[in-house]
Amino acid sequence: MKAVLLGVLLAAWPLTGTADPPRTVVIGGDVAEITAALGAAERLVGRDDTSTYPERLEALPSVGYLRRLAAEGVLSLRPAHLLVARAAGPREVLAQLEASGVAISRIDAPPRLEAIPAKVGQVAAALGDDPAIMDRGSALAEALQAEIAELAALPPLPPLRALFLLGHGGMTPRVAGRDTAAQAMMDAVGVTNAFAEMSGYKPVGAEALIRQAPEVVIATRGGLEGLGGESALWRLPGLAMTPAGQARRLVVFDDQALLGFGPRTPATLLALYEALEHQAMASDIPGSAGSLAP
Repeated sequence: MKAVLLGVLLAAWPLTGTADPPRTVVIGGDVAEITAALGAAERLVGRDDTSTYPERLEALPSVGYLRRLAAEGVLSLRPAHLLVARAAGPREVLAQLEASGVAISRIDAPPRLEAIPAKVGQVAAALGDDPAIMDRGSALAEALQAEIAELAALPPLPPLRALFLLGHGGMTPRVAGRDTAAQAMMDAVGVTNAFAEMSGYKPVGAEALIRQAPEVVIATRGGLEGLGGESALWRLPGLAMTPAGQARRLVVFDDQALLGFGPRTPATLLALYEALEHQAMASDIPGSAGSLAP
């Protein structure tokens, strides 16, 4: 009798960790990277177009671009939980999804280097009360904080005027001004933005490029591919007449790693610092400059 009673009690008692995690759709490449780094990628049933790293996430169905979500596309995956980055929207669509019964965790971290460790903590907490995930989150945040401290302790770069070029297939290339993720990236490594006088990402003409005289171009791999490759970059009107164009000074990094402010960003910025330091030193040596693509 006691054995039967014990069996009934055990059957009714909730066992920690036995419940399946909620079906989760992740919106935002930085949030997706953190989720995977915390060992929770297996609970994802969908993603947005920016969530492509690590590579295995690309096998998940996409619900579209994070800023242009449609409720129907998201609901077609029958999610119980949405894990969304700050930039996700439109707000009306997120409100519609929440009203339909989908739980939404908003990771509201600004696109700044120093905010990345706290963003990791937010994602870990949003993934539920799992001690293993929380432990991984604490360890990852600590490692990222150490990389950020290492970057902050680096000596100032030699004076160097940089241009960040944003390019995608089918659109006019745009240059980064202030109030952009690219400006935050340049501030983090201590390089001067040649176009800091303007705000946002804007197309610029040949006269502006020549006048601002950037000494190095920073680009992303995806952006460079969208332009048609490095040879097409140097054919942009006016760029060949800048110090950067004359010496073919170019550094290229992965799009999400450089500008996503996710787990790979601090290490990528350390590599960018080294690349820019090399370019600054090479700028005084005729014929020694060239492109670097870490």
